[in-house]
Amino acid sequence: MPDKFHIERATPQDASIIETLAKEIWTAHYTTMIGEDQVNYMLETFQSAKAIAQQIISGTIYYISFDGKIPCGYSAIKPDQKGLFLSKLYVKDSHRERGVARMMLEAIRQYAKDANVDCIWLTCNKNNTGSLHAYERLGFSIVGESVTDIGQGFQMDDYVLQIIPQETENRFKQAIKRLLSPYTKD
Repeated sequence: MPDKFHIERATPQDASIIETLAKEIWTAHYTTMIGEDQVNYMLETFQSAKAIAQQIISGTIYYISFDGKIPCGYSAIKPDQKGLFLSKLYVKDSHRERGVARMMLEAIRQYAKDANVDCIWLTCNKNNTGSLHAYERLGFSIVGESVTDIGQGFQMDDYVLQIIPQETENRFKQAIKRLLSPYTKD
């Protein structure tokens, strides 16, 4: 991946940058999937500069990815009872399949490792096949389904995906191997 890509942790003052990215990404990617009305509602309700700034103040951690000095994607994470919720991971069309999502996920994995979090999980629209395939390539597995009422008659019909960071996965495999060792031949 070229050195020109980098990530910065966002502050409430960066909310308008994220809002601009969200409008571009969501309008291009989701309008045909969920409809213009739902896209506009979700942008206004969850991804406006005001909503994003409030989320950051309330503990959601946002990152902005840059191509040089140009914002090209963003992500958001929030620790919860399951582990670390990956609330957002979005990349502009012009920067897809260039390693930006992988770079953001590696930063999120490092955060999870530093915080001793055993699971990173997310939700993804069931019809978002491109993103579902990308998440699978990044190591996520579908573990369930979720239908969420988000207001104004709109619903999110999603798959729940999770990934266990490599260190935790290795510990799990070693524990299974130890448990099975009396019953297996080397």
